Parts: sequence; structure tokens; C-alpha cells
Amino acid sequence: MKNLIILLLLIVITSGCAVGPNYRRPKLDLPEAFRGTPSLEETQTGKGPQQQVPTASEQSFGDQKWWEVFQDPQLQELIRTALKQNYDLRIAATRILQAQGQLGITRADQLPSISAGAAAVNERIPKQKPVNQEFETSANSVGASFVWELDFWGKYRRAEEAARANLLATEWAHKAVINTLVSNVSASYFQLRTLDLQLEISKRTLANRQASLQLTRTLSDGGAGTMLDVRQAEQLVSTAAETIPDLERRIQQQENFISTLLGNNPGPIGRGMKLTEQPHLPEVPAGIPSQLLERRPDIRAAEAQLMAANAQIGVAKAAYFPQITLTATSGFQSSALTSLFTGPAGLWSFGGSLVQPIFAGGRIKSGVKLSELARKRWC
Repeated sequence: MKNLIILLLLIVITSGCAVGPNYRRPKLDLPEAFRGTPSLEETQTGKGPQQQVPTASEQSFGDQKWWEVFQDPQLQELIRTALKQNYDLRIAATRILQAQGQLGITRADQLPSISAGAAAVNERIPKQKPVNQEFETSANSVGASFVWELDFWGKYRRAEEAARANLLATEWAHKAVINTLVSNVSASYFQLRTLDLQLEISKRTLANRQASLQLTRTLSDGGAGTMLDVRQAEQLVSTAAETIPDLERRIQQQENFISTLLGNNPGPIGRGMKLTEQPHLPEVPAGIPSQLLERRPDIRAAEAQLMAANAQIGVAKAAYFPQITLTATSGFQSSALTSLFTGPAGLWSFGGSLVQPIFAGGRIKSGVKLSELARKRWC
């Protein structure tokens, strides 16, 4: 019965209460559809413009994988390479590992600290006045110590809650980097294929104008044309020829940009399907609910940071209350190493301490205010 009472007492002490506000998602007044979009009733009655209304059975464009949307094999290979080698993505992944380590440290603060040690000291003191005698001393000890700061006010539990939210935020930030990287690689690739198409058209235009110039010169030599016609044809050839070096320069710059996204040195980029052969991308239906914005990784990361800031308020408020610490030591001490574990060499101590802050110069109040302002930053 006694052990049960002690166990229940420890449970009550360790659980305690957690000061600070619990997280609640802020209420937002979001419209059901974008402004200017006809309602479903107007669309069905024919009063508004006819638009395709997405049904629940249709697959959302946001649910499709990038390899389902981009069906160019070369583009898929570029995206896979970027996901493996991009430096920004590596940094984001490393931040997740750092957040996991921080969470482990914060969680460990709730547990007791146990340490053990041993010491052996031999000392010789020479003859000194007024005691004109030398002597030697020997002290050998082995012991263990136990320190546990009880989380009665939820200080460490709130800190763990904040650490978990920060970990969640870094994971969502990692997904945001992936989305941005896939978007940048695909957009740059399509821009590159656009420049390739423009270069192809420019070269065909130059060839046609050169053929037209040759024909104009032939007509002029035969008396069926004038020198003005020849000069105009030469001007058209010169104008078409000027666009080719500029397009080649822009293509090289675009290839260098894609190489940077891939984590490679600047170099040529392989091509896949032509721009005109790319499959038609699915159209995003107009009038999608504004709640779909909550699916964006950057918004989800911001909400996780709001959760972390909210938990930090509890950590700051816990400083108003006393700190309760339990300490215990146990071990053996003897002047002779052979009798360290025998005889009356055992020693132990057990105690507790309570420290209540009385005056801190406004430090605690300022800390609470700072944490509350940090939460408002994300609201």
C-alpha cells in the first residue's frame, strides 16, 4: 500500500499542470470560391458562363504526382537528378535531422539525470610549523548521483511540444523546397524547349529569306526587279540572322541555370519531346475553394511554427513558478582501497529543493511578452 501511494504521488507530481495556452487553430473567414467566379447555382441555371464544375469523384490536379503530370522522359530524369543532388534540398533535409536532434534533447530534460564516478586521491604533506610532522592521507570513493527537476508546471512538456512543432515545420519546409524545385526545373525545361523552337523557326526563316534574296537578285539581274528590292531582301536576311546568336546565348544561359538546379557544373542539357509534342496538361478548374490553400507546404509550415510559438508561451510562463528539484547520492568512501566496499564505508543522501523567483528585474515578464508577440507574428 505504501509503495502504491508513493507511485501515485510521483505520477501526480510529474504530471502536474501545464501553464500556457493550448493550441487552437485560428478561425479564418475564407470565401467558398474566388471572387468573380459564378456560383454553382448560376452555372446550372445558365445565368453565368458555362464552366466545368469539378465533382468529388474526379481526381484533383493537386493530388497527381509530378511524374504523372510531366510525361517527358527527359524532364522526368532531370527532376530525379535535381531531387538527388540539389544543394538547397540537402540543406532542408539536414535541418530536419537538426530538428530531430533538438527534439531528443528537449525530451531528455523531462527525465532524471543519473551519473556515476570514482575517485582515488593520495596526498603527502611535508613537515611544517607548528606541527613538525609529515603525514600522508588517502581517500577512495565510488558513488552515484541522481538529479531530477520535476516538470510540475509543464515547462519541459511545453518545450517538447514546441520542438515537435518545429520538427513538423521543417518537414513541411522540406516538402515546400521539393515542390519549388520540381516547379523550377519543369518551368526552366519548358522555357528551354521554347527557346529551341524559336531558334528552329529563326533558322528556317533565315533560310527562306536567303532563298528569297537569291531569287530577288536573279530577278534584278534579269531586269524584272530593282536594286531597292534587293536591298530590302538583304535587310530581311540581316534581321533574321541577328536573332540566331541572341537565341543561342539565351539557350546557353538557360542550360546553365538548369545545371545549377541539378547541382552540376554548367553544361549542356539533354532534350526530350519537342514543345509541340508535349501532352496537354490538365486544366485547373475555376472556382476551387479557398481552403485548398491549406494544402500548400509553406502554409502548413507556417501553422506548425505558430504551434511552436504558442507552446513557447507556456515555457515562458513556467518561470513564474517555483522549480522543484529532487537530488540523491549514494556510494562508498574509505581511506583504504581494500576496505572500500566493506565495513562502514557506505554513504547516502537524499533531499529536495524549491526555488521561487522573487525579483528578476522584469526578465520573466518580458520573456512572456516576447513569446506572445512571437505567436502574433504567425497569426
